Amino acid sequence: MANYSFEQDDNKLRPRSFDDYVGQEKIKNNLKVFIKSALNRGEPLDHILLYGPPGLGKTTLANIIANEMGTNIKITSGPAIEKVVDLASILSNLEDGDILFIDEIHRLNRPCEEMLYPAMEDFAIDFIVGQGATARSVRMPINKFTLVGATTRAGMMSAPLRDRFGFSCRLELYNPFELSKIIERSAGLLGMNITETASYEIAVRSRGTPRIANNFLKRVRDFAEYEGSKVIGSEHADKALDALEVDHLGLDSTDRRIVLSIIEQFKGGPVGLETLSAATGEDISTIEDYHEPYLMQIGFISRTGRGRVALAPAYKHFGKPVPDYLNDDENK
Repeated sequence: MANYSFEQDDNKLRPRSFDDYVGQEKIKNNLKVFIKSALNRGEPLDHILLYGPPGLGKTTLANIIANEMGTNIKITSGPAIEKVVDLASILSNLEDGDILFIDEIHRLNRPCEEMLYPAMEDFAIDFIVGQGATARSVRMPINKFTLVGATTRAGMMSAPLRDRFGFSCRLELYNPFELSKIIERSAGLLGMNITETASYEIAVRSRGTPRIANNFLKRVRDFAEYEGSKVIGSEHADKALDALEVDHLGLDSTDRRIVLSIIEQFKGGPVGLETLSAATGEDISTIEDYHEPYLMQIGFISRTGRGRVALAPAYKHFGKPVPDYLNDDENK
């Protein structure tokens, strides 16, 4: 039996160039200018910070930047760099012009973050040699490189680190049309044909996120193949996504549990995040990082100083009577 990695499909679906990368047009256009200018000067690209919700293509974009620059990329993450010596080893082994991609860069510990400052500005690493009165600082030069940092929580980054990036860009959620194009491209790479109605049906339920769209596509493909079809139709999309308990707005069972908990258990809120986590059995960070942003985007919940509250569209979606105070707000 041939060895198979669950990452093979994901790697195959990742775009390799800006031409294949759908969406984020402003960011792409700016990066094309910066990359061409850097290549013309024969210099490394300035450091880049990519931030936004998970699954929007930050890692993919970093790989495309490396491909367009014609250089190598070294990939790591903030939690994986536990000690200063680990980061020093990574930095000292970079070749001239390499891309260093650090995912979840906001989770770097303080000593490692401080080592990055001279590395980013002066392409050097500072060491302390000796102890006590004989201790002295030694600066070791390193090759020029480009740091591409990615984070889902830019607000948790320190100002000194954030300010050292020459270009910061927020990746936005995708619209259904853009996601449909991504899904159609991915279906072709997976050896399947897909109808426009099926790709759009998957797109509108994918929460504006390519990673979710591709994951849904692979599950819909399973249903189509199970029925012996080489073409993914809307009937396969409906059947698969209904089986996965994803409704026409992209809400899954956890989303529904969160919103209904606010409406039914806490009379529409406000309710604190810790209380909501205990009531639903979901981790606080999962609610805050994954479920809450989308529920806020579609106008189902709002964050206030006292906690989370449900809004009129949430009541209407679940067939609940809208409280008078929300109707009054809508009529103003």
